[in-house]
Amino acid sequence: MSTDTLISDTAISEKSDASIPNGSAAAAILSAGIGSLAVAILTIVADQSAIVKSMFSIYKPTGALSGVTTLTIVVWLVAWILLEWRWRGRNQSLKRINIIAFALLALSLLATFPPLGDLL
Repeated sequence: MSTDTLISDTAISEKSDASIPNGSAAAAILSAGIGSLAVAILTIVADQSAIVKSMFSIYKPTGALSGVTTLTIVVWLVAWILLEWRWRGRNQSLKRINIIAFALLALSLLATFPPLGDLL
């Protein structure tokens, strides 16, 4: 193979990679961040309110955690479906999406850290 053939093959593959839409991947990444924040918020709400805690007790041995995780999965799936529907076939700024998703993850970790979570 000649060097010209390798260069032209590389240029063709780079061009085709750039045209692949990343909206579906962006939707999956951002919905994961939304889901992580949802589990933190629902955990705090269940810990603070006896009424919510009893409503979230789907399976008695695990208590409110069973309802928190179930509702979190619903929030995550709805966010993923809506974002996928909206962004399918489009290009999104993955840098911006990743920053937002990691910020949501960091907020959820801070919110569920006991000294901080008890203040909320």
